[in-house]
Amino acid sequence: MVARISSIIILLIIAVTSIFFFVVNFTVWFLTVFIDRRLVVLQQLTCFWAAFYTYIIPTWRIRVSGRDNIRTGACYMVTCNHQSQLDILVLFRLYFHFKFVSKSDIFKIPLIGWNMYLNRYIGLKRGDKESIAKMMKDSSRTLDEGSSVLFFPEGTRSRDGRIKDFKLGAFTLAKEKQVPILPIVVTGTKDALPKHQMKTHGVH
Repeated sequence: MVARISSIIILLIIAVTSIFFFVVNFTVWFLTVFIDRRLVVLQQLTCFWAAFYTYIIPTWRIRVSGRDNIRTGACYMVTCNHQSQLDILVLFRLYFHFKFVSKSDIFKIPLIGWNMYLNRYIGLKRGDKESIAKMMKDSSRTLDEGSSVLFFPEGTRSRDGRIKDFKLGAFTLAKEKQVPILPIVVTGTKDALPKHQMKTHGVH
């Protein structure tokens, strides 16, 4: 019961604050879209928006290591394991410029999905060959523009926390475009935010 109440409170906080953050981000997008072609400023604000929830929830103790290995201004193919919906919030704590590949359904979420459109993140419909081909084309164009692309090469969340077999798309594209691969590992998110409940474990 306590976990369910906590989840409801957190969802309400996300809903209310998303209105504020979207208005700010839309304003910044409107003012900078023609002078900031890669939307670097908008991405930094989006990083803060996503990371904000990891700051205010005291049971999530997040530690980031290795950030200094990310070269400023470099373009990467970013790959990360996938344990939980919390993964993407944790990844935004890195505060660097990237566009991430996400399920097309997420773009339909009011405010958050709209902001993803503003950032020109890349949509993908699982199992749809045309969507996969478009995703690869959009990712290729994004790399050409000098923006890193973030993939979850497992394709979906791991049920038991073990890393699943990788799909080859990200690695094929990295080889084709001759961009370095930036591997990231997230641990603890499966316990911190499992499906339908909230726990108090930290994230590393």
